[in-house]
Amino acid sequence: MLFSVSKLIHKKKKPTILRQQSKLAYFCSMKSTLNIGILGAGQLGRMLSQAASRFGHQLHFLDQESSFPAAQISTHFTQGSFNDYEDVLNFGKGLDVISIEIENVNTAALKELEKLGKKVYPQSNVIDLIKDKGTQKAFYDSNDIPTSSFILCDGKSDIERNIEQKKIKLPFVQKARTGGYDGKGVQIINNDNQLERLMDVPSVIEQKIAIEKELSVVIARNHHGEVAIYDVVEMVFDPEANLVDYLFAPAQISIDIAEKCKQIALKITDKLDIIGILAVEMFLTKEGEVIVNEMAPRTHNSGHHTIDSSICSQFEQHYRILNHLPLGSTQMRSLGAMVNLVGEPNYRGKPYYQGIDKICKISGVFPHIYGKDITKPNRKMGHVNIVAKDLNEAQEKISLVKNNIKVISHE
Repeated sequence: MLFSVSKLIHKKKKPTILRQQSKLAYFCSMKSTLNIGILGAGQLGRMLSQAASRFGHQLHFLDQESSFPAAQISTHFTQGSFNDYEDVLNFGKGLDVISIEIENVNTAALKELEKLGKKVYPQSNVIDLIKDKGTQKAFYDSNDIPTSSFILCDGKSDIERNIEQKKIKLPFVQKARTGGYDGKGVQIINNDNQLERLMDVPSVIEQKIAIEKELSVVIARNHHGEVAIYDVVEMVFDPEANLVDYLFAPAQISIDIAEKCKQIALKITDKLDIIGILAVEMFLTKEGEVIVNEMAPRTHNSGHHTIDSSICSQFEQHYRILNHLPLGSTQMRSLGAMVNLVGEPNYRGKPYYQGIDKICKISGVFPHIYGKDITKPNRKMGHVNIVAKDLNEAQEKISLVKNNIKVISHE
């Protein structure tokens, strides 16, 4: 039976069982398998496709190259641009449901598809809000969601002017309002000598804060308003690449902090009225406060461990929402961890996963290779999931993975 999790969290009462007769009638009225299309055919699409295949379901993908990770394993691939209005519109017209694996898509076409009666999850207005970090911050402010102080600037000269007027103080973080991903579009400015790094783009400027831990919550919400929340994840970042190096779940935080993180994620989800998966990245400050960093309206790097450590992974959860199936259990089978596999410095070309034979000898270690045909420095090429009985075992396995596998190239 499926429980209304949002009622459980808000009111802390015994969960209300949904009326099974009406639920059964609803699902019987649906097609057994909907035609589902995904804008983007990268690694997130690939893992979503793998989750759907367990249900005997092939998804449709739109992207520019048939060599992309999801396109390699899809029998329904359309070549085109998810930024192009006509490409997105024509792609979606023959589908029942359209979703995304990246925020930077043509939402004008998605709005038109919604007018035509197509289901778009997450909704076009939610994608519009989240893909601009400036409107994200405004959303937090207007909904009393804790976040760091910020200023919106038009470009480099505007930032410099605000520094001169002492409205911006060093150190600070510059984030491009749009287009950033995987550590790109972010500059950390600690002193005057680093001002030459400033990007000349519309930006969010945040005062740099003292961070104790970086956390994330992945939450799923369906068209009935039911939610399923995964355990809080603790992330450790590579300071140079500004990418997640590794993570583990559940995070090593108090029960009160974990509950606060989940309540914030739930509040955001309710305010957005989102249908789909939402990842909310947060900071635990040195003072013990939880504040929101940013969010993503899709499956997320901080949820990859769920493939092997949770009863229902974030990707299966996303598929269930798209195909109007009941939400799955977020219960963890064991402590989970993940190590990102990124291209080594100074290597470009056809990838070679040096040492993969060594990590395959370790019990509870599961490689996930994305199938990208070219490796570049710090490009995400795969990840390694880890299951363990406790944190000590997980950390030992994390070290073994990090020390034994490298993504290089012979070219």
